[in-house]
Amino acid sequence: MSKGAEFAGELALAAEFAAPTRQEWERLVGKVLERAGSSPERLVTTTDDGIPILPLYTADEPAPPAGFPGSPPFVRGSRPDGHVLAGWDVRAHHDGADPAATNEDVLTDLEGGVTSLWLRVGEGGVPVSALPDALRDVRLDLAPVVLDAGEEYERAADALLALHAERGVPDTEVSGNLGADPIGVRARTGTEPDVAAAAAMAARLAGRYPKLSAFVADGLPYHEAGASDAQELGAVAATVVAYLRALTEAGLDVAGAAARIECRLAATTDQFGTIAKFRAARRVLARIAEVCGARSAAVRQHAVTSPAMLTRRDPAVNLLRTTVACFAAGIGGADAVTVLPFDHAIGRPDRFSRRLARNTQAILLEESKLAAVIDPAGGSWYVENHTDALARAAWDAFTTIEKAGGIEADLASGALADRIASTWQARSRRIATRRDPITGVSEFPLLEEKKFDREPRPSAPRGGLPKVRYAQEYERLRDRSDAHLARHGSRPKVFLATLGPLAEHTARATFAANLFLAGGIEPVNPGLGDPATADLVAAFSGSDTPVACVCGTDAAYAERAAEVADALRKAGAATVLLAGKPSGSTGIDGYIHRGCDALAVLTGTLDTLGVAP
Repeated sequence: MSKGAEFAGELALAAEFAAPTRQEWERLVGKVLERAGSSPERLVTTTDDGIPILPLYTADEPAPPAGFPGSPPFVRGSRPDGHVLAGWDVRAHHDGADPAATNEDVLTDLEGGVTSLWLRVGEGGVPVSALPDALRDVRLDLAPVVLDAGEEYERAADALLALHAERGVPDTEVSGNLGADPIGVRARTGTEPDVAAAAAMAARLAGRYPKLSAFVADGLPYHEAGASDAQELGAVAATVVAYLRALTEAGLDVAGAAARIECRLAATTDQFGTIAKFRAARRVLARIAEVCGARSAAVRQHAVTSPAMLTRRDPAVNLLRTTVACFAAGIGGADAVTVLPFDHAIGRPDRFSRRLARNTQAILLEESKLAAVIDPAGGSWYVENHTDALARAAWDAFTTIEKAGGIEADLASGALADRIASTWQARSRRIATRRDPITGVSEFPLLEEKKFDREPRPSAPRGGLPKVRYAQEYERLRDRSDAHLARHGSRPKVFLATLGPLAEHTARATFAANLFLAGGIEPVNPGLGDPATADLVAAFSGSDTPVACVCGTDAAYAERAAEVADALRKAGAATVLLAGKPSGSTGIDGYIHRGCDALAVLTGTLDTLGVAP
C-alpha cells in the first residue's frame, strides 16, 4: 500500500461521531422553534408555482435520474463538456437608436470580452438601413449577432446577411440568430404577426446557412408581466411547439427545426430557483423534442438578468442582483448570458455601467472559474428535487396552454394574461407587506441617494401583456416625495414619539424610520431619553408635521400610549400611529408592524400630509 493510500485510510474525518438521523435533526430544531414560539411548518416556504421548499433535503428525497451532460433529457447541460473549454457566450445588449454611438459601444464591448451581440433594430433601435454603420469594423465571423427587430425581422435579416456577404463571411460559417419572434411580438403588443411567413423565411435560409438560427422563443414578455417560473417556462415551451409546427410545415425536419430556435429566459436573484429553472427548461424541451421525434435535439438557452427585478432607486444595488442572477444562470447551464447594466431601469446605460455589466461576467468566468465544472449543481438533493418539481409545474402550464388551442389562442382569449395577473397579484401582496423585501427600496432605503441621469428609452409598445417592475409602487411614492421636496424645499415628515429610555424604544423607532423612508417620508426622531409627555409634545410642535408615530415597548404602550396620543392630538396631530401589533390602544389611528401593508400605510400617510400624487 502506498503512503498516500495509507494516509487516506487513516484520515477518516468525523468518524468518531455517530451519523445523525433526520429524526434527530427534526427533534433538535423542534426544540429551538418551541422556545421561539414557532412551529416546524414555518420553515417551509412555497413558491408562486405551489412548490414547497423544505428546510432540509437528504439523499432520501425522491428525484428522477438527471442523466448525463449532453444527453437527453439534457437536465445536466446541452453539451457533454459543458462550457469548460470557452465559458458561456457573453452576450451584450444594445438598444440605442444612434448608429455611431451604438457602434462605439459595440466595439468597446467586444474589446472588453463580449463574445456576441444582441442588437435592437428597427422601431426603438438602430434603423435597418443603418445596420452597416452600427456594425462597422465588427468581425462578424467572430462575433455572432442576435437581432431584435420586432415585426421588421425579415428586412433586418436581409440587411444582416447582406453585410455578412459583403464582409466575406462564408455562408456555412454565418451564425447568430435572426430574431424572428412573432409570438413574442404578439405578447408584447397585441398585434398578430404571421408565424408561417417567419417559418418560410427560416426554411428558405436553413440549407444555405446551417449554423444560423432564425427564431427566438422569448420568455421575457411573460416574466415582465409578473409570471411565475413555471408560467414563463410553459409559455416558452408552447412557443417552441408553435414554431416547430410552423417550421416542419415549411419543410424542415424536427431536428433541423429545433436547431433554428433559441429560447430566452429571465434569471433572477432567486439563486437556486434560477438554477433549477434552466435545468428544468432543458428537460421540458427535451421531452417535447422526444415526442416530436427528435430525441437528441437540445434547444439553445439565452439567459437575461431580470428587468423586472431592477430598481430605479439605489440602483447600485442592482449590481448585486445581476451578479447573483448571472451566477445562477451560469451554474444552471445557460448557453448565453446577458447581464443588463445596473442603470437599465433608469434609461439607456452609459459606458461605466456597460463596463460593470461586462466585468460581472468576466470575473465569474475568468477569476471565479464558474464554467470550469460541468453541472456544478448536479447531485444537490435540493436542486435536483426543485428541478423535478419545477419541470412538472412547467409541463402543467404548457399543457394548459396547449389545451386552450396553443399559445396564440391563449394570448388572444386573455386567459394566459389572467393567470399571470393572478400570480402578479399574489407577488404584489408580498412586496406590499415586505415579505418579499427589496433592498434599497422597501428595506434600508437611502433617501439622499445619488441620482443617475440617463437618456430615456422610447415608450414600450402597448396592447399586449403589461410590463411591471417589483419596486414600481414604492418608487411612485418616492417620486411623490421628490416632487414635494422640489416644490416646498423639504420632504414630508413623520414625528417619532419615543417612549422610555433609548435602549427600550430604539428597536421600534428604527423599524418605523426604515418603513417611512421607503415612502420618501423623513422620520423626525427627537433623540430624547425617557422623555416626559410634555417634552414629546414640545418636540412634536416643532417638527412641522401633523403625523406622529408612537415608538416604545409593549409595557410602555400599556402605561402611556393613550395619554401620549391624546396629548399629541391636542397639540395638532391629525394622525397618530403606533409601532407594534394592533392592541386597541385609545387614540391610535393605525399600526405599523412586521407584515403590515407598508404600501397602504405609506400611501395613507402621504395623503394625510397633503403630498400630491
